[in-house]
Amino acid sequence: MTTDYRAQTVLLTGASSGIGAAFARTLAARGANLVLVARRADRLTSLADELRRTTGAHIEVLPADLSRAGTADELRQAVTERGLHVTGLINNAAIGSFAPFVESDADGLSAEIAVDALAPMRLTAAFLPPMVNAGNGFVINVASVSAFLPSPRMAVYGATKAFTLSFTESLWTELRGTGVTVFAVCPGATATEFTSELGPDAAVLTAGKVRKPENVVTTALNHLDSRNPGPVVIDGRANKLGVLTTRLLTRRQTALMMGRVFDPGRLATR
Repeated sequence: MTTDYRAQTVLLTGASSGIGAAFARTLAARGANLVLVARRADRLTSLADELRRTTGAHIEVLPADLSRAGTADELRQAVTERGLHVTGLINNAAIGSFAPFVESDADGLSAEIAVDALAPMRLTAAFLPPMVNAGNGFVINVASVSAFLPSPRMAVYGATKAFTLSFTESLWTELRGTGVTVFAVCPGATATEFTSELGPDAAVLTAGKVRKPENVVTTALNHLDSRNPGPVVIDGRANKLGVLTTRLLTRRQTALMMGRVFDPGRLATR
């Protein structure tokens, strides 16, 4: 069934740029009301002003740091105080780093886990129960093709996406028959600030064909509107083929292959 976006109030994290901003523009254009969440208040305000002007959608802005404990509960409280009923949740916010694990800062990696894994779980715990009680709603978790593969030099980021994928697949199973749709969308390399901010060494990640944020949003919303959507959808034909190919390899072969991709200057031959 096609989603009636005009009846939706969607809370969207990581909304200030990239895939999040593309979600916001598309959803507002389809008539959805939005609660935009990100750290950068100035960008959120600018985007909200743009969407109100061009679409007439009702937009709420809630700047928040998702790496901080208690933020999910604070967002739920803020939404309640505004008299809003969230019918859709898109967990899109993510941070990452690109460096060998032994050279990385443990506090920074802990922040990655907090934003990329813990925050989606806490936000889902905060906003899912009312959807189940109403028998309607959706949760979209933005994972990554890294969820299926080892990610040398992005070991913690890849691990958080594997968590997100497994968490979402389990929720999908639990929620069948409740009227609530849950799935993960898994992009590959996408032209966003996230990739560019990883530094020059991370250029290897975008050496091939790069998708646009709008492509990812189209893939996700088409899946949402499909009949009986499954627990995961991969964005882009090449990404689907890449994930499928690795299923023909051993874990050792896959790890060595990804070592060559993520660190081409080092011969991972053992």
